[in-house]
Amino acid sequence: MALLQTQNLIAHYGDFQALFGVDVHLEEGETVAIIGANGAGKTTLMRSISGVLNNQAEAITFDTDKIGSTHAADVLKKGIAMVPEGRKLFPSLSVEENLLIGAYGRKGNGPWTLETIYRMFPVLQERRNNPGTALSGGQQQMVAIGRALMSNPRVLLCDEISLGLAPVIIKDIYAALPKIKETGTSIIVVEQDIGQALKVADRVYCMMEGRITLEGSPSDLSRDAIHNAYFGASA
Repeated sequence: MALLQTQNLIAHYGDFQALFGVDVHLEEGETVAIIGANGAGKTTLMRSISGVLNNQAEAITFDTDKIGSTHAADVLKKGIAMVPEGRKLFPSLSVEENLLIGAYGRKGNGPWTLETIYRMFPVLQERRNNPGTALSGGQQQMVAIGRALMSNPRVLLCDEISLGLAPVIIKDIYAALPKIKETGTSIIVVEQDIGQALKVADRVYCMMEGRITLEGSPSDLSRDAIHNAYFGASA
């Protein structure tokens, strides 16, 4: 059985339906990329898994628990942490205080502490007393990733972690993902950048208009198949 899976996941914002029967799964120790254009439903999927959007309990299973109707704080305590789009750091807190906030949902011991976060992102230790939002965009993204890891999650959800960053910074951010995976954490990465997603993923899902349009391993998916699933066959 998959570590995490959605079954016929449907999501609404008021009267607007954003997801239409989405089925995805994540195996233990796997990195899965969710790609798709703006408005495809990728962030809604992440918000649903993390408990920010409420759903039917049986629509999402984590390990053996039905968590579709579980509150976000309890989803975190179960072992699913999200790096949200836009980072959403606390502007009144220092870098280190933002990181420590992430340990609030910690359950037991694990590999991630302030020391291991600082080892992975040394610049954060240098600037640990600075306000979190006084850093560059890339450094803020490192704080957001570190904050999520401080809960020692079994699953890390990364929503658009390259958005708005310079290519050299994106390379540094993505270089951290294999190190995170080596600790036993399974990862879902939401990306608009197809090339970046294919480099890190064991499997890829493509979404369009709230539906899954393609699934497979990067080596098995042709450029044309990805293009058609991403933009539509007539694009």
